[in-house]
Amino acid sequence: MGEEKPKSRGVWPSVKPFVNGGLSGMSATCVIQPIDMIKVRIQLGQGSTVQVTKTMLQNEGIKAFYKGLSAGLLRQATYTTARLGSFKVLTSRAVAANDGKPLPLYQKALCGLTAGAIGATIGSPADLALIRMQADATLPAAQRRNYKNAFHALYRVVADEGVLSLWKGAGPTVVRAMALNMGMLASYDQSVEFFRDSFGLDEASTVVGASAVSGFFASAFSLPFDYVKTQIQKMQPDASGKYPYTSSLDCAMKTLKSGGPLKFYTGFPVYCVRIAPHVMVNLDLLESNPEVGGRGRAVNLISRWRKSSSKV
Repeated sequence: MGEEKPKSRGVWPSVKPFVNGGLSGMSATCVIQPIDMIKVRIQLGQGSTVQVTKTMLQNEGIKAFYKGLSAGLLRQATYTTARLGSFKVLTSRAVAANDGKPLPLYQKALCGLTAGAIGATIGSPADLALIRMQADATLPAAQRRNYKNAFHALYRVVADEGVLSLWKGAGPTVVRAMALNMGMLASYDQSVEFFRDSFGLDEASTVVGASAVSGFFASAFSLPFDYVKTQIQKMQPDASGKYPYTSSLDCAMKTLKSGGPLKFYTGFPVYCVRIAPHVMVNLDLLESNPEVGGRGRAVNLISRWRKSSSKV
C-alpha cells in the first residue's frame, strides 16, 4: 500500500466558526423578533409590556411583531457571524499560546470584549436599519421613513444622510456588544463548571442552565448601552434641524439627569427575556453542532469530569 497523503485542511476549518455563528444567530432572531420589537417600543416610551402588545395588535396587527425582520437577519448575518467567529478564533489562539491549558476568566473576558467590538463595528449599519424599522410606526405619519426592507433602509440612509450615517450610534453599539459578549461568553464556561461541580447535571441540563445564567449576565451588563443606542439611532432632527442629542454621552447624561440610573434599565424584564433565549439558542447550537469543534466545550468539560471522578 502506498503512503497515505495528508488531507488538505482547506479554508473550511477557518471559516466554519463564522458560518455557524451567523446561522445560529439568524435562527435565534426568528424566535425572539417579537420580543425585540416590544423591547424597542418600551424603550421609546410607548408604555408597559401589556400596553405595547395590546396597542400593536389593535393598530398594526400580528405582522407588526416581525417588522424589521429582514434587518434583524442581516444584523445577525454580519454582527453575530463576526462576533462568535472572532471569539472562536481568538480563544483558540489564546489556548494555543497557553500551551493548551484552559483560559482563566480574565482572558475569556478579553476575548469576549474584542470579539464583541469587531462584530458590532461590522454589524452597526444593519442594527441602525433594524431600530429605525421597528420605531417607524411610533413617529407621526409625516416623519415616517417607510423603509421596505433592510437593503432599502441602507440605501436610503446613504442617499439621504451619507455613508458615515450608517454608523450612527456605533459607539454605544460597540460598547453594548462588548458588555454583552463579556457577560455571555466569559460567564458561560464558568457556569458550566458550576453546574457540573455543584449539581452533577447531565449534558443537556448543564448546557441549558449555563446558557440561562449567561443570558442574565449579558442582559444586566448591556442594557444601559442598548438604551442609549436605541435613542441615538431612532432620533430625528426637529424643524430647525437640531437633534435631541449631540452624542451618546450627551444622551446618557440627559437620561441620567431626567430619570436617574434606573432609567437605563427601562424594560429590563422584557430585555432579559429577549436576550436570554437568544443567548441560549446561540450557545446551544454552537455546542450541539459537530461542525464546530466536535461535541462542544460543555460536553467536553463534563466528559473530563466524569473520567476523573471514575478514577477516585
